[in-house]
Amino acid sequence: MAHEAITLIAQYGLLLVFVNVLVEQAGAPVPAMPTLVVAGAVAASGDLSITAILLVSLVACLLGDLPWYWAGRHFGGAMMRTLCRISLSPDSCVRSSEVQFERWGGRMLVVAKFVPGLSTVAPPLVGAMGLSLHLFLLLDGVASLLWTGVPVALGYIFAAQIDSLVAALANAGTLALELVLGLFALYIAGKWWRRRSLLVALRMARITVRELHDAMTDGKAPLIVDVRSKTSRRLDGRILPGALLADLDSVDQALHDVPLDQELVIYCNCPNEATSASAARALMARGYRHVRPLQGGLDAWGAAGYPVQRLPPAIEVPQGNAARMQA
Repeated sequence: MAHEAITLIAQYGLLLVFVNVLVEQAGAPVPAMPTLVVAGAVAASGDLSITAILLVSLVACLLGDLPWYWAGRHFGGAMMRTLCRISLSPDSCVRSSEVQFERWGGRMLVVAKFVPGLSTVAPPLVGAMGLSLHLFLLLDGVASLLWTGVPVALGYIFAAQIDSLVAALANAGTLALELVLGLFALYIAGKWWRRRSLLVALRMARITVRELHDAMTDGKAPLIVDVRSKTSRRLDGRILPGALLADLDSVDQALHDVPLDQELVIYCNCPNEATSASAARALMARGYRHVRPLQGGLDAWGAAGYPVQRLPPAIEVPQGNAARMQA
């Protein structure tokens, strides 16, 4: 039975590799690594060409990533936030991808394919940040060759062991399938539990955009703090009038001269206001008594039609400091 499976892959291997890689790169949770490993093992027997496997995989990766890149170019940060909202970890998706971009720039494409979740978010992010098409194709091409080359090489080198493994799985039959499905179900359940635990931990009183606008109109505006990352501000240059620009990792330093009884409103543009809620909890732990995240964040403020200010291009916010826009 194992040899029949190998024969099937040898006969339709390139088509299977192309479809599997394309579907995964398009964002579906269908891992292509096992197919690539087995394809490498088949290549060791001479039934497939390694060059053909890598070429087909490269084309599939580029075809899967290019639509996301163009979506980022045309729709900007909104496209990335939409992707993160439908991911298994929406509360960390946006921030983690932005942190990786700040660290690596366009080179994040090379490492993104090896990081679950980041692979789908990276192409629209670099597109939104203005990475040129030829540089995207170069970096994404290098990343694709590395990502597909490693499992193919492993399958080629350990072909005999792969054959034994396939035979063992074939003999296991229904038990092996049930085990795989059980592990996948546990993975989904674990993600759901982590997300639920985070939302419970971050549950606190919010202030609505109308309440904040009314307070500003009445001259009783609290101190407003923007805790988005630098990359997020480059994607969306809007800020609330008079907002203090900080950072989640340094917001307490940015507010070191602010009295503990000062009323604070923290905002971001991430799902569930997770970043602003995290910042609010950190400030409350330092003794600030009146801290509330802005419900709906920057997007809700803009959707309500309230006035915003615009940041100058490529603004930099030094660590441990903040710049305040004057109304």
